[in-house]
Formats: sequence, structure tokens, C-alpha cells
Amino acid sequence: MSKVRKNTGAAPVTNVDGEGRGKALDLALTQIQKQFGTGAVMKMGDKGSMAIDIVPTGALALDLALGIGGLPRGRVVEIFGPEGSGKTTLATHVVAEAQRNGGICAYIDAEHAMDPVYARAIGVDVDELLISQPDTGEQALEITDMLIRSGALDVVVIDSVAALTPRAEIEGEMGDSHVGLQARLMSQALRKLTSNLNKSQTICVFINQLREKIGVMFGSPETTPGGRALKFYSSVRLDIRRIEAIKDGVEVVGNRTRVKVVKNKCAPPFRQAEFDIMYGRGISREGSVLDLGVDLGVVDKSGAWYTYGGEQLGQGRENSKKFLAESPELMVEISDRIWREVAPVEPEEAPVVDEATGEIVDGASDNGASDDGAFDDGAYSEADDLPISLDG
Repeated sequence: MSKVRKNTGAAPVTNVDGEGRGKALDLALTQIQKQFGTGAVMKMGDKGSMAIDIVPTGALALDLALGIGGLPRGRVVEIFGPEGSGKTTLATHVVAEAQRNGGICAYIDAEHAMDPVYARAIGVDVDELLISQPDTGEQALEITDMLIRSGALDVVVIDSVAALTPRAEIEGEMGDSHVGLQARLMSQALRKLTSNLNKSQTICVFINQLREKIGVMFGSPETTPGGRALKFYSSVRLDIRRIEAIKDGVEVVGNRTRVKVVKNKCAPPFRQAEFDIMYGRGISREGSVLDLGVDLGVVDKSGAWYTYGGEQLGQGRENSKKFLAESPELMVEISDRIWREVAPVEPEEAPVVDEATGEIVDGASDNGASDDGAFDDGAYSEADDLPISLDG
């Protein structure tokens, strides 16, 4: 028995060959733009710039580990780790860097533990920082969505996912079971936020805690609260850990911190970066510059002495850090040298040298093509030389 085909009102699908394919595509694009608006569908080449805009993290080693120089705009970022590892410090540095470049930032303090004195010491303009201390998780995420849809923000930090308590849990009794409530809340919120983040080019940083799964025999028992949605929607996930204490005599003055990029949609993942977090001051920029300078050969280390361009920076790492902190112009110069050592040359900027004369040929470019004709864009070509391990 033959089935009667229902008339849906749409034109039947047929295979178009030859020149008709272009006309059919143009007709479809016209209909889509008429129904959904200009820009609903377009060729990727029509977009003005394909480069990803970033906001630096405040730690040079981490910027290099991320592969693009910082956190990508218009994306979701998750920072997770154990207590006291530096999650809030790292997120606060991102806010400070965005403000330093003229950006507007917001801080959703769900834990009600924001320290304005420490934030000011890191470099945050607390007078201009938007802050909210919401009562429920729904309120926190709704405020976040409204701020992002304004299109005026550069960075919004949510501290933390574990503290986003659903309204039903707050209004209920102690001991009531609310299975999966927070996970459903996060899943719904991220479905709404993702599109708005891309349109407004706002970075949404979620700080998250660690929990342990019960009964795990093999593998790591560690997990993060809030369900799996945040793992899927995040373009960058950073695992931050404290690895050792920094002492001045017997007094502990800071922590040596390691960050592993466990997920990265913008560059190769699984790179690691190490830097110092000093109590009361945040991430030590001079420490990162000194360590990277030595690893890349920009700064010479002979015994306990550190030297740059024939000028002695100091005897011992801490003395050299102190010298760089007192010489900001020199630190900027060394930072620029480090970026030049690491950053690949853009194909269109690569000069072509005449082998016979040794002179640069004007107006010529190989557009990144190798001798055998294969295209090589040079991306991450210096990865093996970075002071960053590539585990996994």
C-alpha cells in the first residue's frame, strides 16, 4: 500500500547541477535573510577579522600557555581548583587587565566574600567595578544575562558556581533533597548566555570549586559541581593548583602556582604555566618575566646572578624580582623581547630573501608556502621551545 505524501507547503527537494547551484544558493540566502535578518547566514570570509580578541590574564606564562595571549572574548571560561589555590586572584587579575585597557567589568559575588582592599592592591579600580551579591542562583544568572545583553561589559566574573544556590533550596528546609536542581539551572542559563556572549564579545568567567565522587576506584575522584553543561560550553577551562610555598626566611609570603589548560578551543590544550602569587599583591609579573626570560635565553643566569644585556639584575631570584619591580621600563622591554621570541611570524609579513644577494625582495611573499608547496601558517611553531609542558 503506497503512502500518501503530506503537503507541507515547502518546495520539493531536488538535486541542482552546474550553474543552477549558485542561483539556488543565492535564492536560499535571500529567503533566509528576509526571514531571519541580515547576517543570519554569510560566508566566513565576509567577516571583517577572524583574529580572536583577548584580555590578558596578568600572568605572562599563562598568556603564552593559552596560545592566543589571554582569554578569548565572547566565550565562557571556567577556573577551578582546590581552596586557596588562587582562583579568585586569577579572575581578579583578568578584571584588572580589562579595566586597564578601558573596559567595564562586573563581579557577581555569590559567595559574599569579595575583598575590595585586595582587589585594589591587584590593580582593580573598585570604584568603577560593578558588583552584585545576589540572594539566589536564579537571581545571579538573570543579573548576569541582563548585563551581558547590554553589550557594555568586557568581563563578568561569577564567584562561584558552587555558591549559586537554587531558590527552591533556599526556601526549603535543611536536609531536603534537591537532586540535579543546580545542574538544570546551569544548563538552562548557559543556553541563554552563550549567544549573548558572542554578540556582545563579553568574557564570562565562572569560578568553580572541587568535589569528590564517592566510590571511585580508578582515575581521579575529583569533579566540579554544577553538572556537565559548564564543561561543554566553556571554551577554556583552567585547573589551578598551589604547588609550593614561597618563604622569606621562615615566613610564608606567597605560593608557587601551576595552571593547566585542560580545555582550549582556541589553541592546543594541556599546556601548563607556573607563576608566583604573593600574599597581598597577587600574581608576581616580574617573577613570570624573569622565569620566561631565563627559559628563552633572553635573561642570562650564571650561578645565582641574573643578567640582561650586560646589566646585572641581582643575585638570587628574589633580589632580581625586586630589581625588576623597581624598574618597570626594563621589565616591559624584557616582556617585549619574550613575545618576539615566542610569537610566530605572520605569513604575509615574512620577508623573502634573494639567496644570491642576501637582500630582501620588495613586494614578494611566499604566503607561508613551503618548498614542496604545502601551506604552513606557522601557528604555534615555537611550542616546543615554550617554558610550558605539553602533558598528554
